[in-house]
Amino acid sequence: MKNLLLLHGALGHSSIFKPYEKELSKYFNIHTLLFSGHGETDLPEQGISIEKYTEEVKAYLEKENLEEVCIFGHSMGGYAALCCALRYPERIHSIMTLGTKFDWTEEQALKESKMLDPESILLKVPKYAEQLENQHGTKWKQLLPAIAKMMVSLGRNPPLNENSLWGITIPVQIMTGDKDHMVSIEESIGAYHSIPNAKLAILPDTKHPMEKVRPNLLFDLMKDFWGLS
Repeated sequence: MKNLLLLHGALGHSSIFKPYEKELSKYFNIHTLLFSGHGETDLPEQGISIEKYTEEVKAYLEKENLEEVCIFGHSMGGYAALCCALRYPERIHSIMTLGTKFDWTEEQALKESKMLDPESILLKVPKYAEQLENQHGTKWKQLLPAIAKMMVSLGRNPPLNENSLWGITIPVQIMTGDKDHMVSIEESIGAYHSIPNAKLAILPDTKHPMEKVRPNLLFDLMKDFWGLS
């Protein structure tokens, strides 16, 4: 049976994949990874970066001795998976990304990072603050600015761009929702055109959060991409 690694997004948690694991376990050995600073994991003293998360994916594949692994990555999880495929392709069979942002600029990253202010979220979106505390404990207030710094770093020097994406030669499916306000259809099309062996899917009536994705819709796309029956 093939191995499938499920990667959550920034400020997300591997528990978001629970609704999918029973069905997917019919076809795969399921693996999940918590990126550092998320859930019960410690926030690194030196901070976090997409490079660090890329190395964490590589380290997990090596620790579990996974070969020819299939990866599904939501948002930042998809970005880290593609970075890993670019630098260390030998253990990865194929990747599906959903809601992964490719069009990073410093100006846009600075603008989005300002929305990750813990006190503002407590005041304006208390339910989201409660969700973050449930997933990450009290350190969620430290995780937000760490993620904001990572976003600004991505804006200044994005490792995935037109000049690098062509180097990803494994099969990839880029997916985004038609109602995703964080990731444009245009940037998803751009990435699709840049990766040699890529497919593209636009999910109808779908927003960015993983919790808003309809499982049956995603299952069908996974079965098609990975040839499951």
